[in-house]
Amino acid sequence: MINKIERILLIAVFFVMGAVASAQDGTYGAYSPYSIYGIGDISKQGTAFNKSMGGVGVATRNRRFINYLNPAAVTARDSLSFMADFGLAQSNNVFRQGDLKSAHNTFNIYNFVMSFPIYRSSAFMVGITPFSDMGYDFSSVETDPNIIGNTGNISYDSFGTGSVYQLFAGAGVTFWKRLSLGAELIYYFGNLDKVTNMDYSNASYRSVNSGSDLMVRGVTGKFGLQYEQKIAGDVSVTIGATYRLGTGMKGEATNYRYANQSGVTDTLKYSAVGLKGAGVRFADELGVGIAVKGGEKWMAEVDYLRSDWRKSGFDATQGFGVSGDSKFSSTVSQSFRAGFEIVPNRNDIRYYFRRCTYRAGLYYDQAYYKLDGANVNTMGVTLGITLPVFRLYNGLTLGVDFGQKAHSRNNMIRERYAMFVIGFNIHDIWFRKVQYN
Repeated sequence: MINKIERILLIAVFFVMGAVASAQDGTYGAYSPYSIYGIGDISKQGTAFNKSMGGVGVATRNRRFINYLNPAAVTARDSLSFMADFGLAQSNNVFRQGDLKSAHNTFNIYNFVMSFPIYRSSAFMVGITPFSDMGYDFSSVETDPNIIGNTGNISYDSFGTGSVYQLFAGAGVTFWKRLSLGAELIYYFGNLDKVTNMDYSNASYRSVNSGSDLMVRGVTGKFGLQYEQKIAGDVSVTIGATYRLGTGMKGEATNYRYANQSGVTDTLKYSAVGLKGAGVRFADELGVGIAVKGGEKWMAEVDYLRSDWRKSGFDATQGFGVSGDSKFSSTVSQSFRAGFEIVPNRNDIRYYFRRCTYRAGLYYDQAYYKLDGANVNTMGVTLGITLPVFRLYNGLTLGVDFGQKAHSRNNMIRERYAMFVIGFNIHDIWFRKVQYN
């Protein structure tokens, strides 16, 4: 059975990688004009299971899915089971600023996680997922007639790509069948590239190419707890909390500016500075949640997350901040999330869709940055379904997220999106002893 599941995993991974290679739109992990600041836009964490319920998970205990949002939740499992989850995300974005409109699509893998038991009521998980994504591309032309009259046409182009990933390993243990504690080690790594070009149509002027290459590294930890209490019959309440430590950012920031004319390039500026000790930081994060569960039939949850980025150092560090007419600044990010799931009849042998799990959720996020002193907020609704596949807890989870970031007032760019997620839930019994030959 182990070999069979391993073959399924390998086939699925090759299929996913092939799909990404053929459908990827450019090299963007995500695409948003707001990702020009700092380390890009922070990714909403969780598997397709979490994403289709508004992103909840701090208080979720579900033995059929891996919930890595709280390391204490890894113990909610069958004691002999191996579990894995990986997923795809396809996002369709439409942008509007005044009378200007544009659109962009991306397609990517967003997580791969595995989990297995350690000893009795303890378990372990390991995985990788994006922490933040940067993807933007702006272009414009000079319109001032006084400048154009002297220099000729001038075009400006700015673009950025890259992602910061988090590789994590965590473990949890349950005491007295009620209290679960967990801890997680997180390693951040990734590269972010920002480029700005200024090109003259008049060959007597030198075009200028400038930008920043950011190599980001960091190590931190995350702690979680969950307490589950039966209240009546199959109904139980779970209270959960998580705390991720803030940590200094390591790596290197390379900033440059070159002038080009007639095939000759002059270096106007070049500096490579280590980030260690530069005051650039990943923020901490506090999460709390409460969930009410009716056995194996339904579950509802509400979460709140808060992260203080005001001491991130992005504003004062070249390569992370943004210069120009619009001013970005770090602030406190907050997120309010709610989700619900229901299974009509998990053991129905006649009607397949009664065995499926149906989900819905909503969320309201405040970004970790302000634009010209105004908060950049995101709100959305989610829907999802898990389709059982073969036996055990194997399944295919489908979800959709409809949302809007910012608004079109005060010259902001309004971003509307529809993101589709697919999660592959793999489950098998790996640790039972063979009784017969």
